[in-house]
Amino acid sequence: MQDIALPTDILAPPKEDEAPETDVFLWANNLVTIKEELKIELFFFNKHYVVYRSQIHKGLRRQMEGLFIDNLIEYVLDGAEKGMIVRGFEDAETEKDVLQRTRLSKVDNAKMVLNWLKTQEHEIETFVEEEHDFKRIKGILVRCSHSTLDKPFYVIKALPQTLIMKGKESWMLRNGSFVPFDAEGALKIPADNQLLVLDQDIYVFNPAKLASLFGYDAKKYTIADTKMKLIAQNFRLSVTPDQTVEDMLKGKKSIMTKLQKVDPTGITQKDLMDHAEDLDLPLMTDDSGAIIIMDSKDLSVFVNLLNEDYIESSLTGARYEITGKKPLKVAEDTDLI
Repeated sequence: MQDIALPTDILAPPKEDEAPETDVFLWANNLVTIKEELKIELFFFNKHYVVYRSQIHKGLRRQMEGLFIDNLIEYVLDGAEKGMIVRGFEDAETEKDVLQRTRLSKVDNAKMVLNWLKTQEHEIETFVEEEHDFKRIKGILVRCSHSTLDKPFYVIKALPQTLIMKGKESWMLRNGSFVPFDAEGALKIPADNQLLVLDQDIYVFNPAKLASLFGYDAKKYTIADTKMKLIAQNFRLSVTPDQTVEDMLKGKKSIMTKLQKVDPTGITQKDLMDHAEDLDLPLMTDDSGAIIIMDSKDLSVFVNLLNEDYIESSLTGARYEITGKKPLKVAEDTDLI
């Protein structure tokens, strides 16, 4: 255990962020002449970000190019003519003629999906409806490669359940009569541009899809970053050297959400620890008085205390963790007459 005062860059970007930024305009321009020669591979991923391989009939090759490649190229090249710029996804809200970009390293679930393809492709199973179930599929991903490209690029789209038909639940209309659906399932691919991954960059054509597919909310991340810097200025924490607070926050939506509301300047370290002791909460200090944060459970208790999520009933003495607080309105004297 190492007693440290948290640095102001506690949520500093990881090493992947040191990679040079890609040029989406150059990518689109270079792709025009080779797009018909691309090798396009199709994958699904489910709600737990497990990836499955899927075969594509050669008759769908032209449709795949149209649905996943052509619209992207057209959007980027048309945007270049209109003066479209690329801006950090975390820097501002969506604007006209602005294409947003974020780092793959910041979007843990997207990184998890791509790691299947980059480091454990031999473990990817072929999708079989009877075993894997279309209803569990969350998104579709295509990997595009070419001999002239240093690395493949990836196009990702959400796959709403409304666009999936399972054979056992569907009928077909043929010659004026409904007949049994004679396939395992069918799906309609969304035509809109959503997400493009070039090396370590994710180009966000549809911000809502980045949130729904991978749970990444840039605004929440930015606010959490600011709050953790305020915490570093007002509290002394003792953190294990092999795990940063950023690591503890990964995938912890409840903590990230609570950090949006807390005021780290509204309570002193002594008062917070006295309250934790009164409630017998498992939060301790080291010999120097720094609060020990060993894992995400300790961090959750710490943030809950800052958010005043623990109470003791004055009637029964029972202790509770509360998930929602609605301030009581104090009645005016005139309301009581």
